[in-house]
Amino acid sequence: MATVLVFIDNPGDQLAKANQELLTLAAAAGEPAVALNGPLHDSVEATMAEYGVHHIYRPAVEELDDYLVAPKAAYLAAAAGQAQPAAVLLDNTFEGKEIAGRLGIKLGSGVVTDVTAVSGSGSGLTATKSVLAGGYTVESTVSTGIPVLTVKPNTVAPSPAGAATEPEKTVIEVDAASQPAARITGVEERPASGRPALADAGIIVSGGRGTNGDFGPIEALADELGAAVGASRAATDAGWIEHSAQVGQTGQTVSPQLYVSAGISGAIQQKAGMQTAKVIVAVNKDEDSPVFEIADFGVVGDLFEVLPQATEEIRKRRS
Repeated sequence: MATVLVFIDNPGDQLAKANQELLTLAAAAGEPAVALNGPLHDSVEATMAEYGVHHIYRPAVEELDDYLVAPKAAYLAAAAGQAQPAAVLLDNTFEGKEIAGRLGIKLGSGVVTDVTAVSGSGSGLTATKSVLAGGYTVESTVSTGIPVLTVKPNTVAPSPAGAATEPEKTVIEVDAASQPAARITGVEERPASGRPALADAGIIVSGGRGTNGDFGPIEALADELGAAVGASRAATDAGWIEHSAQVGQTGQTVSPQLYVSAGISGAIQQKAGMQTAKVIVAVNKDEDSPVFEIADFGVVGDLFEVLPQATEEIRKRRS
């Protein structure tokens, strides 16, 4: 059976849901192997074994995180050279997509990013994605080299393999300092919000210009649902919320199970970032807002009236 290589970057002491999804896709397409960067905790190794990983590759050096992207791409290319995989899967983060692009050049392979569904097996994987600002959905296959795919979270339900494996381990030699990359001179940790990360969240509540800068109702509903908070570009440009919360063509593209859009018109740039959500609920005072064209459920009303009622009703049903 063909090997499918999954790149997992600094998982910490618990394997994230997005990584479990990648391993699930890898197991469906072949035999999963992992190119790991960062410490390998016992709990992470045990989870990998549950998902059928038969081989774990690790870099011989710990300096990959001291530089931007390039050494990680060089390490992943070396791991691919050892594993000879039929395909390589990565997270659909900004960094993951840049690593994928560099890896494609090193391997002489085709790359598909922003993937929302994967089918097939081995090198014959078919990737589904939205293109042209979300105007079309296409299916793509890579005809040159090893397919390199970056897959959005919430693409598949994580599913452990039938029986746990005992992964073999191999150390990969890579000279991080020899790669033409900028060195990271300092890192400042962002205060934890307690909410899930926007990219992996199963539920997202987003606000836009209609909030007039008051994200209170957005955050209250998000906290009641255990959701992440997103925003339109208008809201982030106005300084009402940090730019990392931006969903859209020039922000993050997301694919949650539920996306609540409140006070956002739904212009094409916003739609491109969220229209692959499984269920879209729109709240807007303007019944002609473009967002209603793609919404599964729409409420014409003031978000400052609708969202608090929804939050209170959810709270009652949970009590």
